[in-house]
Amino acid sequence: MSERIAVCPGSFDPVTLGHLDIMTRASKLFDRVIVLVSVNPSKCPSFSAEERVEMIKAVTKDLANVEVDILEGLLAEYVKKIKATAIVKGLRALTDFEYEFQQALANKKLYPDAETVFLVTSSENMYLSSSVVKQIASFGGDISDFVPDVIADKITARLKTTL
Repeated sequence: MSERIAVCPGSFDPVTLGHLDIMTRASKLFDRVIVLVSVNPSKCPSFSAEERVEMIKAVTKDLANVEVDILEGLLAEYVKKIKATAIVKGLRALTDFEYEFQQALANKKLYPDAETVFLVTSSENMYLSSSVVKQIASFGGDISDFVPDVIADKITARLKTTL
């Protein structure tokens, strides 16, 4: 039986407890999970791709089958190149589903050998997004309930001064 490889793409700017929940659950379903930090030239992230990779590595260090990489191009091409069998996406709400469903159909057309797997977020993370974390941190609010402890200070230090 071949190795079941999943790709978990996102901007992760910054990574939240909701993201970590999806990564952890995916790590139990697949032999290997590659968390892909997406680089979108039309967006201006708060953290560089390399910083986001380092934060994800820090929060997933106990997940032996999770790796982190950077995506600078089409997701379907990356998935095809590494022969992944799945693309894992977390869903919070119906609006997430509409967008992600469109993306899943496009990716399936571009690379039919990979399935998109939707994981519904845990109820305690339904409202959580990187945007919420950024807004709270920018006003000096406590983000400790929203991001892993190991990166909370780094996120607060950056966002309190840049937003």
